[in-house]
Amino acid sequence: MQTLDVCGKASGKVWHRKPTPSTDNGLMVNICHTSACTISKGRTVRFLHTAFDNIGESFLAGDHQGNVFMFDLGKNRFSQVQKCGSPCTAIAFCLRKKSEFLIGLSDYSLKCFDTDTKEMVAWMKGHESAIHSISVHASGRYALTTSSDTAQLWDLDTFQRKRKLTIKEDVGIVQVIFLPLSNTIVTGFRDDTIFAWESDSLTCKFQLPTPPGKSPHYKAFASTKDGRILAAGGRSRFIHLWALDTRKLMRIVEMPEKVTSVKQVLFLPENFDGGASQVLGVLCQDGIIRFINIHSCKLLFDVGDISNKINNVSVSPNGRYVVTVNEDGTMGIYSLQALSAEINKPPAPLVKVVTNNKMSDTSGTDKSALSVSSKGFRKGRSASARGKENRSKPMPEDIGEVELPEGLNMKRLQAILKGYYEYPAKYRMFIWRSILRLPENHAAYAALVDKGIHPAYEKLSDEYPIKSQRLLRILQRILSALANWSPIFGETQYLPVLAFPFVKLFQNNHLVCFEIIASILVNWSQHWFEYFPNPPINILGMIENVIGHHDRYLLQHFVKYNVTSQIYAWPLLETLFSEVLTREEWMMLFDNVFSNHPSFLLMVVAAYAMCARGPLMQCVELDDFRYFFHHRNAVDLKQVIKEAYRIMDATPESLHPRKTLAEFKALTKGQYPVFNKYPKFIVDYQVQERERIRLEELDYLRQRQVSMDMQRETQKRQQEEEAWYRQQKLLLDAEDKRRKMIHDEEQKLTDQRKRLNAMNREVKFKELQLLDAARRKFLHFQKSQRECELKRLDDEVQRKALLRDQETEAAIEEAEIRNMELQLKKKMFEQELFREYATSSHHLRTEQDMHRKQAELEDRIQQRLKDAEREREMEARKTMEENLARASQKNIDVWAGNEVDSRHRLEDLQREVKNVQLSRINAENRSLETEVHNLMRKCQEQRINDHEVGENERETQRQLADEAHARRLDFVAEEAEVAQQHGRDLTEDAIDSTYRSRLGQSYLDGSTRSELLKSFETMSVDDTDSLASTLSLETKQRRFDEREMGLLNEVRRLRQKLATESRNRRPPPHPVSCDA
Repeated sequence: MQTLDVCGKASGKVWHRKPTPSTDNGLMVNICHTSACTISKGRTVRFLHTAFDNIGESFLAGDHQGNVFMFDLGKNRFSQVQKCGSPCTAIAFCLRKKSEFLIGLSDYSLKCFDTDTKEMVAWMKGHESAIHSISVHASGRYALTTSSDTAQLWDLDTFQRKRKLTIKEDVGIVQVIFLPLSNTIVTGFRDDTIFAWESDSLTCKFQLPTPPGKSPHYKAFASTKDGRILAAGGRSRFIHLWALDTRKLMRIVEMPEKVTSVKQVLFLPENFDGGASQVLGVLCQDGIIRFINIHSCKLLFDVGDISNKINNVSVSPNGRYVVTVNEDGTMGIYSLQALSAEINKPPAPLVKVVTNNKMSDTSGTDKSALSVSSKGFRKGRSASARGKENRSKPMPEDIGEVELPEGLNMKRLQAILKGYYEYPAKYRMFIWRSILRLPENHAAYAALVDKGIHPAYEKLSDEYPIKSQRLLRILQRILSALANWSPIFGETQYLPVLAFPFVKLFQNNHLVCFEIIASILVNWSQHWFEYFPNPPINILGMIENVIGHHDRYLLQHFVKYNVTSQIYAWPLLETLFSEVLTREEWMMLFDNVFSNHPSFLLMVVAAYAMCARGPLMQCVELDDFRYFFHHRNAVDLKQVIKEAYRIMDATPESLHPRKTLAEFKALTKGQYPVFNKYPKFIVDYQVQERERIRLEELDYLRQRQVSMDMQRETQKRQQEEEAWYRQQKLLLDAEDKRRKMIHDEEQKLTDQRKRLNAMNREVKFKELQLLDAARRKFLHFQKSQRECELKRLDDEVQRKALLRDQETEAAIEEAEIRNMELQLKKKMFEQELFREYATSSHHLRTEQDMHRKQAELEDRIQQRLKDAEREREMEARKTMEENLARASQKNIDVWAGNEVDSRHRLEDLQREVKNVQLSRINAENRSLETEVHNLMRKCQEQRINDHEVGENERETQRQLADEAHARRLDFVAEEAEVAQQHGRDLTEDAIDSTYRSRLGQSYLDGSTRSELLKSFETMSVDDTDSLASTLSLETKQRRFDEREMGLLNEVRRLRQKLATESRNRRPPPHPVSCDA
């Protein structure tokens, strides 16, 4: 046996090597689907349903997660064709288009998918519970879907719902299937009734008889391919086989004793059998499929194991494979050829039988438990089966008690009523149909309905407005059928009120409703129509006699206030208590009414009045009595029924209505009985009068219509004539109006032409004036424009001259201010240098004073070092001041030279201004101006070259000064280092001498050689710091001088740039300025 796991696979092979199933179980492949989710990894995703295609080589399988897989056994391939997202409840794969399939999901919807494109074709909704079976017509055009509450017929061409099959009230539906090779639909209900319907018109074709004995509780149905045999099984071990040709029970197959119920039945197709299958597969409650020959009733083989039960099974149409869905969620594919190999073997040769063989004693023991139960073979059943049959069927001596069909007993039913006063609600309708022995004459009822709506009930909605239009149509149809049955019912005014409770109760089964109402009218309404159209005085007199016998004081109270039986009895009878009782109470009442003599209804009327004796004795107004018997009251119905039974038994025969009313008589089968117990002449007269009135009314309406048509035609002609005259008058008025308008327009046109000519002359005159004025204005504008141009040129000349003067003055002032700023910064920097020097000197003096106080020797040494250092500082400062004076003098010389150059340029600019003024006066000297300009350019280049040479010389001198200054600084640093080293040597000598000479004296205060050495080193460091500060001041002063020279050079460059720009704008008129 091979195993296939489809987890995480979109496609693949069904088996990797060709399977060789054994004859023991015939299993080819076991298929499972484990979950790929990390949370539930390893768990099995259960397969739920399978379905083969028409050929039988491929089948679909749906699992609990909504995945649909297609397995092609011929090509050894499988693939995942759809993900529905919801568990499937039913599946079908035999549609007209081979690649499409139907699937019912747990969300109550029906969907159609395509296996090739893997897309949804249609989505059909309509069920209110899960679909548990799908049956497809042999043509593939229609499909039947069945749920627990309804069955629906779908058109697979348009995917629209064609019909919704209504079911019996309070009776669930089991299964609905198509019969092969026909248009017949077979429906099975939970009350074990089986009906056949025409699929086109949904008319009932026939009903199969229910087998006698214990109820089988059908759960599964199947038919052969030729549609001639129907098999049904349920919660029993009997399989019923019907011959649909004769519509009779053909055979009852009894399963082994360990089988208690049947879950599924199916016929095994065979080749060359013409659709008349002989092998029936039965899936039992133990999860094993048993295949049985329906003719020999022998067990051929079985499939399955008790440890892993089979939930459902599918058989391929070619009879080669069986696919089972097991209890653990896996699927098994079995080979029918391997399973039936032993059966199809040729017969054994004719040899002598060995009687002592042990195997011959035990053969066939397992298969002998099956037997056939039919009319001709009851002797072959076992003793236990015969005992059970005897218990389920009445014995011959008890046949007198069997008064009702369906195996019901009237005495037992009456015993139930005496104990509970009502029947079980679940079986009430079934009991009513059995008690009333309804014939269910479909053809007769259809003939009455086909006559159409009776004229008496055409306007039923006007007299009895009902909110539900469906109930109104049903009531109208049933009342019309009653009127067509007997003319009296077309004249009875209270018949709609009497029939409406039954219509509401049996609105899904019109035939039963009609026959129940007819049974009531025939049996419980005896003698009601003898005094028609008056109430039944004889019946009301019987009720009055009963009340007078059992409660004469109540009757006297009624007589005292003129309350007749038409007030307290007739309202209850004509409405059948529907106005004074609730639905449950009304059904309880009729449980008892249907189960007793027709006179019991009259006793209930009397009992109702007697049980309500208290409030009735308090009533004194006639309207109060009428209100009481037309509305619900606080009366216990069980007490009323109990009182009715008491009156039924205690009433003497002379007053008992039973003497007048006949026994219950059921309706006849085939055709309904003739109902003529009414005054025919009155009814005929009323019918004739009604017909005459109807004809007269029609004649009147026709004449009225003709007169109204003539009147409308006359009015229309009058209106048309008036409209024509009105139109002619309007035309004449319009014509006069148009003539007057034309004359007025012509007069206006003449006036307008005159005005237009005058306006043209004025316009031409004004045009000439405007041209003259425009010419003068233009000349004046040209003159003004020329004057403005001259004035603008003069202003521009003056503005440019003034601007040049202002720029020159601003440059000179800026240079002077900059020179003053530099001088100020120089003085401030010198002051800062002196301040820093004074601060450092003060610090040194303070430290020297502190050291002088330590000891006299230290004071003398420190004074000597200080004097030497002061001398060196004075020399270094004198040198620095000299250098600073030289640098300052150089800066002054440079500034003086720059000032002279600036004055020369200012004079040149003044001469240029004069030359510009002369150039405007003497326009003839422009050629000379060009030569002067060239000469000025040469002079400028010569000056620039001279300036560059001077600058180079100054830069060379500055570098030489810097080098000399650096040499001086290096020399000063070397001298300071030598002086410092010399001071250290003198200090060490002084310390040694002092240490040697004054060792141990108290004035040293415990100081040691090391401490003295540290103090002298501190002094040396201070001297070095003072020298370094002096050097840093000189460096800062040198940087200041360099920055000042850079600023002066920048001022000089800016002045040269301004002069160049001014000369480029206005070249000098003559080369006078070149001599400067």
